[in-house]
Amino acid sequence: MTALARGSAVSSATGGRLSPNWLKALAAAPLSAKLGLFIVIFYVGLALLAPWISPYGEAEIVGPQFSAWSSEFLLGTDNLGRDMLSRLIFGARNTVGIAFAATLLAFAVGGTLGIFSVVAGGWPDHLLSRTVDVLMAIPQLIFSMFLLTIFGMSIPVLIVVIALVDSTRVFRLARALAMNVTVMDYIDVARLRGESRLWIMRREILPNILSPLVAEFGLRFCFVFLMISALSFLGLGIQPPTADWGSMVRDNATLITYGDVTPLLPAAAIAVLTIGINYVVDWFLDKSSGLRDGQ
Repeated sequence: MTALARGSAVSSATGGRLSPNWLKALAAAPLSAKLGLFIVIFYVGLALLAPWISPYGEAEIVGPQFSAWSSEFLLGTDNLGRDMLSRLIFGARNTVGIAFAATLLAFAVGGTLGIFSVVAGGWPDHLLSRTVDVLMAIPQLIFSMFLLTIFGMSIPVLIVVIALVDSTRVFRLARALAMNVTVMDYIDVARLRGESRLWIMRREILPNILSPLVAEFGLRFCFVFLMISALSFLGLGIQPPTADWGSMVRDNATLITYGDVTPLLPAAAIAVLTIGINYVVDWFLDKSSGLRDGQ
């Protein structure tokens, strides 16, 4: 049996192999999974179509401050007279898009370094692991605020800072998963054949740990999403006039004193997306684990 064939066999035994018919699995998915997928697709649609479906511009002042809900302004206006519904729609594009980019970069950096650490072994593994231990000892939010204060609060800097801070968690997971794979015989066979470290990482280890990494991607996206909103609420995240759900809660918090639920709408948008993603992740783990249907 070749090394690649053994890799596939181990992947099947450990639940790393994805189901070959996901459309059929989706049709038989529980209601919670379908609801989660609907929520995610709805938010992605809002993010992509924001300029065309929003009633007004993202930073356009269209009325007096804190206007009540009406036929002209369905969700009223904010503290500067901007349409809340338009800001909510544009906030989906900005908040979700930036969170997705930061999570993707975090997995590219943390996942690659985590797998490389195991394959290389020796002093590279010790150096990377101890560096990550030091960084993980610092609370994420405080560390992110510190870096943003130093390097500025532009969107590219925000993405890079959050990705690097969050990549430490991804590194730990990728390293732990890769350690379970590198002890297999087919890894030794690949090394004896003279395969490079990059080939072993890409062809032998990554396919066997892909399912838990994909599931973790959904969970990390939620944490990154909430962190961006928290930073924006504190004034260190996405800067005005760019619409962001976290800053929208802060800017309109005064209305809560008067019993107006408008400031809670961005918070509700954050909560609904987080719940939807968790539903999808739970369903994905259930299908890819192979614990049902004799898989």
